[in-house]
Amino acid sequence: MGFPGLDLEGKVAVVVGATSGIGRVLALGLARAGADVVPTGRRLSHVDEVAGAVESMGRRTVRVACDVTDAGSLDAARQAVEKALGRVDILVNSAGRTKRTPTLELPESEWADILETNLTGTLRACRAFAPGMLARGWGRIINIASLASFVGLFEVAAYTASKAGVAGLTRALAVEWGPRGVNVNAIAPGVFRTDFNQALLDGTARGQEFLTRTPLGRFGSIEELQGAAVFLASDAASFVNGEVLAVDGGFLASGVNR
Repeated sequence: MGFPGLDLEGKVAVVVGATSGIGRVLALGLARAGADVVPTGRRLSHVDEVAGAVESMGRRTVRVACDVTDAGSLDAARQAVEKALGRVDILVNSAGRTKRTPTLELPESEWADILETNLTGTLRACRAFAPGMLARGWGRIINIASLASFVGLFEVAAYTASKAGVAGLTRALAVEWGPRGVNVNAIAPGVFRTDFNQALLDGTARGQEFLTRTPLGRFGSIEELQGAAVFLASDAASFVNGEVLAVDGGFLASGVNR
């Protein structure tokens, strides 16, 4: 018998940026925990694949695309979900981008694009989906922060600034919306091998440094993020608000490891 506070049966979750990587895995984890899940992203063909996986678990979903750089598309997605499923209880903000560039060579356009998606895009999604939660007096918002929310990472100044901003935004919204029943938290993933970063991690000095700094001595599997998301989305996290939960194998705890 499971812990009843972790059961998401009857909840409706929207995962923005759910067509690949962390977002996809979190969408499936929430569905496995009982929620009806709407995975959304920019490409409807990719949305359709993840939505099919949600339906294969016996959960309801909606096939809708949106782009965090377009507030109108987020509002349209919310309206489609509310029309089909009645409401949105849980929002996960997983859309993100990065690029490694020495800071003196960083075009302002690249800086702006990364902050537009990672930070302003998170704000837009929160603003689109929070009003219904606030009106009902219950909601869970889970943003995706980063190790870079806490420490500097080499030659990714824009990404680091954006993810520090996500942590700050999470705390600010927790203070503003928590008293009205909407808990706002974030997950800060450590180093997880994905198709996106595999070339960066495997067989490089940068990858070896990440590995050395991680006390568990390995990279994470992105499925290991599901427990944190399910917890923060659930009634079990009713008194957790404004937290940035690191799931990092001890990276942020480490000093000298050998």
